[in-house]
Amino acid sequence: MTDEKLIYDHFDSDREALREALCTLGNGYFGSRGAAPESRADRVHYPGTYNAGCFNRLNTDIAGRTVENEDLVNLPNWLDLNFRFPEGDWFDIDKVEVLEYRQELDFGRAVLKRFIRFRDSSGRQTRLEEERLVSMHQHHLAVLKTCIFAEDWSGPIEVRSGIDGEVTNGGVARYQKLNNQHLEPLVVETIDHKRMVLEVMTSQSRILIAMAASNRFWQGDAEIALKARVEKTEKAIAHYYQADLSEQTPLVIEKVVALFTSRDRAISEPGLEARKLVGWEGRFQDLVRPHAIVWQQLWNRFDFFIEHEDSEQQAEANQVLNLHVLHLLQTYSPHVMDLDVGVPARGLHGEAYRGHIFWDELFVLPLLNFRMPEISKAHLMYRYRRLDQARRDARDEGYRGAMYPWQSGSNGREESQRLHLNPKSGNWIPDHSRVQRHVGSAIAFNIWHYYEVTDDSAFLSLYGAEMILEIARFWASITTYNADLARYEILGVMGPDEFHDAYPDSSEPGVNNNAYTNVMAVWVLLRALELKAILPNYRFEELCDQLQISREEMQEWQNISHQMFVPFHDGDIISQFAGYEQLREFDWQGYRRKYLDIQRLDRILEAEGESPNHYKASKQADVLMLFYLFSAEQLQALFRHMDYPFDCESIPRNIDYYEDRTSHGSTLSRVVHSWVLARANRPGSWKFFRESLKGDIEDIQGGTTEEGIHVGAMAGSVDLIQRCFTGLEIREDVLWLNPRLPKGLKRLAFDICYRKQSVRLNITCHFVRVEVEPSNEKPIKVGLKSDVRCLRPGEIQEFIL
Repeated sequence: MTDEKLIYDHFDSDREALREALCTLGNGYFGSRGAAPESRADRVHYPGTYNAGCFNRLNTDIAGRTVENEDLVNLPNWLDLNFRFPEGDWFDIDKVEVLEYRQELDFGRAVLKRFIRFRDSSGRQTRLEEERLVSMHQHHLAVLKTCIFAEDWSGPIEVRSGIDGEVTNGGVARYQKLNNQHLEPLVVETIDHKRMVLEVMTSQSRILIAMAASNRFWQGDAEIALKARVEKTEKAIAHYYQADLSEQTPLVIEKVVALFTSRDRAISEPGLEARKLVGWEGRFQDLVRPHAIVWQQLWNRFDFFIEHEDSEQQAEANQVLNLHVLHLLQTYSPHVMDLDVGVPARGLHGEAYRGHIFWDELFVLPLLNFRMPEISKAHLMYRYRRLDQARRDARDEGYRGAMYPWQSGSNGREESQRLHLNPKSGNWIPDHSRVQRHVGSAIAFNIWHYYEVTDDSAFLSLYGAEMILEIARFWASITTYNADLARYEILGVMGPDEFHDAYPDSSEPGVNNNAYTNVMAVWVLLRALELKAILPNYRFEELCDQLQISREEMQEWQNISHQMFVPFHDGDIISQFAGYEQLREFDWQGYRRKYLDIQRLDRILEAEGESPNHYKASKQADVLMLFYLFSAEQLQALFRHMDYPFDCESIPRNIDYYEDRTSHGSTLSRVVHSWVLARANRPGSWKFFRESLKGDIEDIQGGTTEEGIHVGAMAGSVDLIQRCFTGLEIREDVLWLNPRLPKGLKRLAFDICYRKQSVRLNITCHFVRVEVEPSNEKPIKVGLKSDVRCLRPGEIQEFIL
C-alpha cells in the first residue's frame, strides 16, 4: 500500500475548486467532491456527488434553436453538516481567524482528513477534525466523522446535519445558460431522531434516487442521545441538535449515508434499501477497516516502483502517479464489473463534458488490461450493449455496420452538442466534433488488446468479434473509390486534433483523408479478416450468417485495406489530412508573446474572427497517435500492406514536424508526445512525462481540472511507465519487452497480469528480470529482441541488455 499523501497546509479560496476535484473520493459506483461539509455551491465551493451512469436529458432554447443535452446528474449533497455557537453564525472559514489548517488526502486508504484550529469573533478557540470516506468495501455507503474540540471554553453548541436536494448541475461556467434542474422531489422523511431520508427522481430518465443518513454523537467513549429539531423543504431535510461542549472533551459526530438508485441490481426499491442499510450501528473505524483492506488489495495490483537519479524528481513522480492511480480506481473500480457504465472522461469528479464517454478508454484500458482486466471487460460490455444503437446511427447516416458516437451517455446515441460556447468570445458556435468517426477504431483496438493480454477467447467469440466486424463494415461503407488515385478515401471526418473541423472557409464539416483515421480503418479491416483464423470455424460462420457477411464483402474489405489512401508531403511527412500542406504556417512566437497561454488556440482565434482551419496548428497529437499505438515494426507492416514505402527513420522527422505545430490544448497530448519521444529514444521524453504529470495537479489548462479530472491523461501517464518505457507489447503470442528508459531513470518494477498469470517485471539500464508467480496456468513466452524464452509458473529469467 502506498503511503503517499496530497497535503494542503493553508486554505486558498482561489484554488479551492481545484482542490475539491483532486480530493474527490469515490468507489466506481459514486463519487463525491472534496468540498467542505459546511459549504454551499458558490464562487469558491462546489459540492457534487455523482452516481456512475445516472444521466438525464433537458431541453434549452439558446442561440435561436432548441438543444437537448444529457448530463451526469449532480445528486443531493449528503455532506451537509455545520455547527454554530448560540446566537452566532454558522461556521464559515472566511469569517474566523484561522490559526492552523491542514487538509490531507491519504492515497493508501482513500480517506480525506481536514484539521482546522480557529478563533471566532468572541475569542473562543476551537479545533475541528474531520475524516471521510466513500466505502470501497460497501459501495452504497459513505461516512463523515467530525470532532469538535473546545480548546479554551465550555458551553452549548448547535449542530445541523442534512441532505440537500436543492442542487443543480451548475459546476461548469460555460453551461450556465443551459437548463440544469434535473431532480424532482418524491419523499422527505424523518425516520427517528438519528435518521432521515430524501428521495428524488430525475425528470426525464425517471431514475429513482434514495439517500438515507444517520447521525450519531459521542462525548468521550459514551454515545449521547440527542433530540432532533427537523426542518424540511420540498427537496431538502435537516436535523438540528443541541449539545454541551466541555473544554478538551470533543463532541464526535458520525454521519453515515446510504445511496441507492433504481438502476441497482438485487434490490426491491431504493428507499427501502437505503433505510435498511443506514440502520447499521457500527462506528467509523468499523467502516474504515474493511475499506482499507480492499484498498490494500487494489494497491497490490496497481503499485509500482520508480528509481531516478534525482531524488526530488523520483518523489514527485511517485506521488503524482499514485494520485493518478487513486483517481482512476475511484472512477473505475472493480464495482463497475456489476454496472453498465463506461469510462467518463472527467471521472466522477465534476460536470465537464457532462459526464460523457469519449475515446479516453484508448488510454485507460491498456493500463487496466495488464492490472485488472476484468474492469476493462466491463467497459467493453458497455460498448457491446450499445451496438444496436451504433447500427441505427450508421443506417441513419446512410452507412452500414456500427457507427459509435463521439460522445456517449445513457443509451449510446450521439450526445455531442450541436453548439458550444467559446468563453473567450461569448459566442455560441457550431460544433462538428460528432464527425470524429475514429472512436470506433479505438473500441476495436481496445477489444483486440484486451484479447491479446487475456487470451479471453470466450469474450472475443461472444461479444468482441461482433463489434469488430460491424466496425469494419462501417469503415468499408464510408469509403469511396477515387479512380484518379486508384485508392479508397474517407471524406468529411475529423481527426483527434479537433482544431481542424473543416477546410478553410468551407461550410461543410470535416476534412478528407485524415491519416490517423484512414490507417486505423485499415487496421480494423485487417483484424476483422483475421478473426476467421482465430475463432472456431463454426462460430465465425455463425457470425457471418447472423450479420449477413458474404465472401464478396470480405474480399471488398481486403481490397480497401490494400488500397487506402494516405496523404504525404515534403517527402516522408505523413500529412494530417489531404491538403494540410497548403495551410498557412502559424505565428507561434507572436501569439505566445501576446497571450502567453495558447493551449486553446481555437478559442483565441475565434474571438479574433479567425479559425485554426487556416493554419498548420494542432490542438493535440493526431498523426503522432499512430506512433503512440503502434511500434515501428507494426507501422511498417501496415504501410507495406497498403503499398506505401515507410522508413522507420522517418519517425523522428514526423515527430519534430508536428511537435513544432502543436499547442497541447488537451491533457492527452503531452502523454502521446512523451510516449513517441521515448520510443524514438529522444531526450525530451522525460521532460514531457513530467509535464504530463502536472496536467491536473497543477491545472495547467487554467481552470479545467476544477470541473473534473482528466481520466485518460492520468491513466496514460501511468501507462508511460508500464508500457512505453518498458517497450511492453504483445505480438504473435509473445510478451515482448524493449526498454527505453529515459536518461536519469535507473529502475522500474511492477507486477502485471498476463493471461491469468502474475508476472513481476524488474527493469534497469542493464538487465530485465522476469518472475512468474507459481500457479497452475500454462507457460508464457517472453521475448527481448530475438531472444524468446518460455517461462513456466514459478520461473525467473533474466535478460541482459
